[in-house]
Parts: sequence; structure tokens; C-alpha cells
Amino acid sequence: MTKSEYNKIETYMLSQMQDSAHDKHHVYRVLNWAVDIYEHEDGVDFDILVAACLLHDIGREKQFTDPEKLNHAKIGGRMAYDFLLSLGWREENARHVKECISSHRFRGKKKPQSIEARILFDADKLDVCGAVGIARTLIYGGQVGEPLYIMNDDGNIVVDGGGAEISSFFQEYNFKLKKVYDSFYTKRAKKIALENKKAAVKFYSDLFNEINKNYSNGMKNYKKLLEE
Repeated sequence: MTKSEYNKIETYMLSQMQDSAHDKHHVYRVLNWAVDIYEHEDGVDFDILVAACLLHDIGREKQFTDPEKLNHAKIGGRMAYDFLLSLGWREENARHVKECISSHRFRGKKKPQSIEARILFDADKLDVCGAVGIARTLIYGGQVGEPLYIMNDDGNIVVDGGGAEISSFFQEYNFKLKKVYDSFYTKRAKKIALENKKAAVKFYSDLFNEINKNYSNGMKNYKKLLEE
């Protein structure tokens, strides 16, 4: 890939990034992780990988118009394909990038097949591990009106459920963040993920315990006031 092509792809990516949880900084972090993994793998087409990383979230804005029906990975794959063809890329290479992007979603049914697709998948998932993953999940939750936690009738934090519908941070953590560590394809990504896992687990545990303690003590004090 020439410097001119790289600049055009990057400029197109920047024009599409409107989501603060999936912004240009997320894209650059994913690219950095991908380059790290690339150095530990053989037979990787670097140009395909870089283009896929830069363009993997360009469908996010369109998904926001109808999150229940639209899949940003599929949309972004088609957008990347058309854009790369407009730059004069060979059809098979543009299609390869499309396949990488369309299979990078954690919740998606389509699994990454090529080594480039698997590296993109792993690099993207590394950005939801550790402290950064917690921060991004909270930011995204605020964007879509997701509460920090939900209490059931017994006064306990709801931790199960989650998924496509708006849930809570604790549900999302148990639905996705806790499970993502078992989803990696490359040895390098697995190693990095486990190194970052401790920070996420500690934050979740500390937050859960703090909220539980506050709620329990608050209810006791409230009942005392009612009895006076």
C-alpha cells in the first residue's frame, strides 16, 4: 500500500467516526494491537490487515439509525468494499477486506476465516479487555441510555440477561466482557488479554461491592427513619 492510499483510507475512516466509544482512537488502538499480533504470525497480508483495521467500524453511524436491525460489521464491509474499488483496488483484495470487516463482530454469527480476519477480530476484542474495555462499555452505555445497574424485587443487582436490547453495565459485563477472554484466535492476543484481565475483574468486583453496600445501608437507614 502506498502512503497516498493509506492517507485516503485514513481520511475516509475519519469522516465516518461519530461514536465516542468507537472513535478514531479506538481504531488506532486496534491497528496497534493488530501490528503487534502480525509480528507473531506468518503469511499475513499486511495491506489487507491495515485497511481492514482502519475501516472496520465505518458502519457504526448507520447502525445507530436502527440498532435492532442493522449490523455495523456487514454495513461497514460493504462500504469498505465500494470505497476500495473506487481507489482502484483489485476486486479480490477489496472483497478480502470486506470479509475481514463483516466477521469482526463479537455478537455476529459469521466467524473470521482468514488470518487477517482473525487478527482484526482479536485486535478489536483486545480493546474491550482490561480497564479500557470497562471505560468504553460505560461510555457506550451512556450513549444508548443504558443504566449502570438494575435492581430486582429482592434488592439484588441483576447480572444475567443482556444482549441486543438495552440492559445495564453489569448485565453487559457478564454477557460479553467476562466471556471475551475465551474468544481469541491467536496466541499473542490471548496472552495480552489475560495480562489485562485483572484490571477489569477488580473494577467490576469493587463497583459491585460498593453499590451493594450502599444500597443495603441506605435501605436500613431509610427503614429506621420510617419507624421514628
